[in-house]
Amino acid sequence: MADKARVLTVGLDPEVVDYDRTAIPGLTKEILAAAIESARIKLEEAGYRVHMLLTDTGATAEAVVRQALERESYDCVMIGAGVRAAPDQFLLFEKLINVIHRHAGPQTKICFNTRPDDSVAAVQRWTGPGR
Repeated sequence: MADKARVLTVGLDPEVVDYDRTAIPGLTKEILAAAIESARIKLEEAGYRVHMLLTDTGATAEAVVRQALERESYDCVMIGAGVRAAPDQFLLFEKLINVIHRHAGPQTKICFNTRPDDSVAAVQRWTGPGR
């Protein structure tokens, strides 16, 4: 298992998402939670060692991501579309990019998915196939 590429995925906890403001019609906490779990499974099946990190919308998000990066090194950090694409999360996105820049290793790649079901493709753009 040690030779598998290590991936940290950072996204919003389904408990804190404002579903009235999301760009995805009909999205619910249950649908989002299932999609996140499916992405984790697909990444692991593709050969990656995955740490899913679900954050709040800002109170502790920076500290949680920093702590994860200080505990372990990662080959790739993926920030989910719920943080990156939601206009009301722009400041959080900026803060997380800066935390990753400061605390991830210089070889750590950063990638972005557009939705949970393209997470494997996002990671593979920068790490290649899982080992």
